[in-house]
Amino acid sequence: MGYCEDIREMIGDSPLIIVRPSVAIINYKEEIFLSQNVDGIWTIPGGTLQLNESVEECITRIVFENIGINIKALKLFGVYSGQELINRVDERYHTVAIGYLCTEYEGEITPESNQGIEAGFFRFNQ
Repeated sequence: MGYCEDIREMIGDSPLIIVRPSVAIINYKEEIFLSQNVDGIWTIPGGTLQLNESVEECITRIVFENIGINIKALKLFGVYSGQELINRVDERYHTVAIGYLCTEYEGEITPESNQGIEAGFFRFNQ
């Protein structure tokens, strides 16, 4: 189990604050990387912070695990929280979202088959 699941076991149904870094990866053509999940929702890479991990380490790990590239540099875009980030499916989770931009990475994107049904770079007007 991960950190959030371990805490959930201890606190039951009480609200839990989770930290969720995400990254907009932009290629040299100024296209953004998006993946479509099994629910049909298009997203940028992101995940949940684990114990003893910095947010930068977290997003770097998530990106490598899910799409196979190494992040070389991150630029903070913004930090978001509040009512609009309470999980709509399970209101026991309140999110602090930390957004990054990345234009420096290496490797070839190879999405994990269980992470999405389609992925790639798209023009912003798509």
